[in-house]
Amino acid sequence: MHAYHEGMTSPVRALWDAPAAVPAPPRRVWRDWVLVAAIPAIALFEASVRTDVPWRWLWTAVLAALAPTLLWRRSRPFAMLAIAFAVGTGVGVATAGDPQLYTTVYFLILLYAVFRWGSGRAMIAGGALVVLGMLLTFLATPPEVADVIGGVAVAVTTATLGLAVRWRRRARTRELEQVRLLEREQLARDLHDTVAHHVSAIAVQAQAGTAVAAKDPGATAQVLHAIEAEASQTLREMRAMVGLLRASDSALAPTPGLADVRSLAATAAVPAVAVRLDGDLDAVPPAVAAAVFRIAQEAVTNARRHAREATRIDVHVAVDADGVRLEVRDDGRGSAAGPSPGRASASTSAAPAGYGLTGMRERAALLGGTCEAGPAPDGVGWAVVAVLPRARWTA
Repeated sequence: MHAYHEGMTSPVRALWDAPAAVPAPPRRVWRDWVLVAAIPAIALFEASVRTDVPWRWLWTAVLAALAPTLLWRRSRPFAMLAIAFAVGTGVGVATAGDPQLYTTVYFLILLYAVFRWGSGRAMIAGGALVVLGMLLTFLATPPEVADVIGGVAVAVTTATLGLAVRWRRRARTRELEQVRLLEREQLARDLHDTVAHHVSAIAVQAQAGTAVAAKDPGATAQVLHAIEAEASQTLREMRAMVGLLRASDSALAPTPGLADVRSLAATAAVPAVAVRLDGDLDAVPPAVAAAVFRIAQEAVTNARRHAREATRIDVHVAVDADGVRLEVRDDGRGSAAGPSPGRASASTSAAPAGYGLTGMRERAALLGGTCEAGPAPDGVGWAVVAVLPRARWTA
C-alpha cells in the first residue's frame, strides 16, 4: 500500500518540485510596453461602443489598472496572475456578474505565463487559483452549461499551450547543448593531435640537451633554440584551441589540413564540387586549418542534401594578412520556399538554426571567428561564409 501511494503521488511531487523554466526569460521587451499601453485604449473603446454591458466603466478602470501586471508576468508569473484574478473575481462577486468586456481576454496571457515560465509550485497554485475564481464567479451568477464548458476549455487550452512551448524549448536547449559538447569533444581531439607532437619534440630535445650539455655547449644552444621554437608554436596552437578537454584520448582521428579541402572535390557525387585555395596555406596553424576543413565539409554536405537543382558547389579558401576566409556556395534553389532545418540562416531568428550550422558557428566562435549562412547576395543559391581572424593565431 505504501509503494502504491508513493507511485500515485510521485508525479504530483515531481511537478511540485519542478524549477522555473530554463533558460530564464527576458525581463521585458518592447512588445510588453505596447501591450500595456494598448489595453486601456482597447477597453475604453469597447466600453464606449458596447453600451449594453453592465458596469462597463468600472470594468474598464479595473482592466486598465491591472494591465501593468503584464510587465512582470515572466519574472513573477504567479504573483501577477494572483493579483489579476483576485481583483477581477472580487469585482465580479461585488457586482454580481462576470466581466462581459472582451478585453478581459488578456488575463489568459497571465495564465499562459505561469505554465510557460513559472515553477512547478506556481503552476499548481495558478491552476487552483483559476479554478477557485471560476467557481466563485459561477456561484455569484449561475452560468449556462455551454459557458462553463467553454470557459474550462479555454483555460485548459491556454495552460496546455504554455506547457507545450516550455517543453519544446527545453528539449531544443538540451539538443543544442549536446551539439556544443560534441563540437568541444572534437576540438579536444584536434588539440591532442596538433599540440601533442610539439610537446613530444620538446621532451626529446630536452633529453638531448641534457646528454650533450657537458660535452658540447654549442649543441646545447641549438637545442634550446629548437625548444623555444617548439614551445612558441605550442602556445599558438593552444591559444587557438579553447575547447574543453575530453577525459579520454582514445580513438583519436587524424587532423585534416587546408590541403585536405581539395578532397571534397574528389568524389563523383552530384552536384560537382570545385575547390580553390589561395594564399600561404602553410602559415595557417593546424587547429585553424582543421576548423576550416570541417566547416567546408559540413557546408558541402548541406548543399548536396538541400540545394534543389544545384549543378555546382564552389569552395573558396583565401589566406591573407587578416586571416582565413572560407566561402562555400551552390547554384541551387534551397531558399526558394524558405530555409530548411539544415540551411537555416545564421542571422535569422525567426526559424531555429539547424544542428549542422550550429556546429559550424560554434567551431568558428571558439576560434574567435564567425560563420554565417543564407541566400547568396545575388539571389542565386546559398552561401556559407566563415572568417577566422589571424589575430587569434598569433596572440
